[in-house]
Amino acid sequence: MAYWLFKSEAEVWSWDQQVAKGDAGEEWDGVRNYQARNNMRAMKLGERGFFYHSRKETEIVGIVEVCAEAHPDSKADDPRWDCVDIKAVRPFTKPVTLAMCKADPRLKDMVLVNNSRLSVQPVTDDEWKIICEIGETDPS
Repeated sequence: MAYWLFKSEAEVWSWDQQVAKGDAGEEWDGVRNYQARNNMRAMKLGERGFFYHSRKETEIVGIVEVCAEAHPDSKADDPRWDCVDIKAVRPFTKPVTLAMCKADPRLKDMVLVNNSRLSVQPVTDDEWKIICEIGETDPS
């Protein structure tokens, strides 16, 4: 199973809004970066990801699951843009900040640490376990 990280500005789309969508989930729309789009195209049903608040808090606040594989972004006029649907699984017991990730030498190669601007990014198995450990959250 692959793991991912989805970034959202809390004032645009927050963890609480994601949770409110329930099992139906929500399109992860509006992504207009080829690398991020290609990451979504690679996702499989049931894969997990971190929900990351960017801008003010810059922290991982929850775990989400892909509930619909890549399909055309309903908010795009251009057929090149796809998205996936994700649903909330559980909140983090303790949010994990970008500063915490940067301070942990085990995460020195993490995409978030080295390219914090990419809105949808892969997370390795080891990074997944480490982040969940730091956040005192069950990785399964």
